[in-house]
Amino acid sequence: MQWPPPQPGTARSAALLQPTCRYPSTYQLQRILDNLPVAMVKMRKDSSTETLVKTYERGYPVGFKASVETDIKFFIHNHLRFTILYHKDVDTDLARIVGFEVEPFSVKHDYEAPWDPATPVLKTCSPGRMVYVTHNLTPQPVEDGSEVIFSYDVKFVGSDIKWASRWDTYLLMMDDQIHWFSIVNSVMIVLFLSGMIAMIMMRTLARDITKYNQLDAMEDAQEETGWKLVHGDVFRPPPNASLLCTYVGTGIQIFGMTLVTMVFALLGFLSPANRGGLMTAVLMIYVFMGLFAGYFSARLYKSFRGEDFSIFFALNLMIWGQKSSGAVPFGTLFALCFLWFGISTPLVFVGSYFGYKKPAAEDPVRTNKIPRQVPEQAWYMNPIFSCLVGGVLPFGAVFIELFFILTSIWHHQFYYLFGFLALVFVILLITCAEITIVLCYFQLWWRAYFTAGSSAVYLFLYSAFYFYSKLDITKTVPMLMYFGYMLITSYAFFTLTGTMGFYACYYFVRVIYAAVK
Repeated sequence: MQWPPPQPGTARSAALLQPTCRYPSTYQLQRILDNLPVAMVKMRKDSSTETLVKTYERGYPVGFKASVETDIKFFIHNHLRFTILYHKDVDTDLARIVGFEVEPFSVKHDYEAPWDPATPVLKTCSPGRMVYVTHNLTPQPVEDGSEVIFSYDVKFVGSDIKWASRWDTYLLMMDDQIHWFSIVNSVMIVLFLSGMIAMIMMRTLARDITKYNQLDAMEDAQEETGWKLVHGDVFRPPPNASLLCTYVGTGIQIFGMTLVTMVFALLGFLSPANRGGLMTAVLMIYVFMGLFAGYFSARLYKSFRGEDFSIFFALNLMIWGQKSSGAVPFGTLFALCFLWFGISTPLVFVGSYFGYKKPAAEDPVRTNKIPRQVPEQAWYMNPIFSCLVGGVLPFGAVFIELFFILTSIWHHQFYYLFGFLALVFVILLITCAEITIVLCYFQLWWRAYFTAGSSAVYLFLYSAFYFYSKLDITKTVPMLMYFGYMLITSYAFFTLTGTMGFYACYYFVRVIYAAVK
């Protein structure tokens, strides 16, 4: 079937397509039919049953490159074979589309001259003459001044797949074992840290608290030692306290957004059938979580400061300059600004108002007016070194799942394993809390925040490794897009993990000092 009639390309269109065909693994074309994305069929072997299973790969490449004699040439996919799967209802005798498959071809079309735009006659693709496109035909090279003819054919095939199950093939995952390996690996990290905390709590802290309370009961109390020695300085406000409150509030906002989104995803409300539903939910929940950001920031200290969208705006300007359809329209940017300044920011102030109305939490010990001099520390107690060490384990708990998330984002694949993701998220929170308690012990504020938040450094380094090992991007603007968006992601990860580690250490220190008389 051919409709409308195939049209010949021009030398200009071939020249415009040449840059994209140089990177066939990077540039994918997407089409949608009845809300189903087009996909190529890939048969994969199921390791558990030793059988071939039909899977889908979203979209299809613009073209490919191949070695011809001693040169490397680029070829364009100019013929598409669509297979539309439909399921016929026996009761109503109506059919519904349950699949949308494509097989791309590259063929150098030949036609009977002269070219007739209304009824062209192709020698290489003519259903009336029973001539169909195959992979054995000469491919269409991308060359300046060459003529490119685009064509397609459509095949309708009946299927036993019901309409309610038509997304199952798109969401089929063949690598469950590696996800379970990731969970086991993360659980081992949590058990290791839990053992260390148990040893600190049961041996060191219990012994110290008993000794300190016995000394306080005696008339001639000895000189204070250990962590009680700094009880008058541990709750002293840190430098740049308002900035720390800003980061903590932002972390609470991202944590609330992640938690609520995860719950909705686990309940099945964020189906991929609803295109854009996940991003819309994330954006709206993030905006309304500004209420909690303001509340916790005000409760912690004084005020809340907003974020800056300058990185996102600069990246979007670059995409506009490339005339890409991926650029965010001006109207959408205006809507984002309205959501931020018109809804999120007022909610921050509302939350701050209620946070200020509540009485401030009293510290279990009084803070000295004169700060105690800190003696010189050993090299392994250097704040930078200890913070970088603290970020290794939280990153190690999530890096396997992170690979699949990056693949789904940058290779246009579906990610629907929210059950695994929820388990990894819980393990990440526990790991951040425990590693901060172990390394910071009785050191609060910025050090507690950076200890868990430094895992974002490793996330960004891993994204750079993923870029050079898995992606084939050489142009400047796509490269800046990748690292710009990964920088934003790493920053969000920094605020999330840092806030969780900070609050874990904050409450831990309050508990141990409250236990001392």
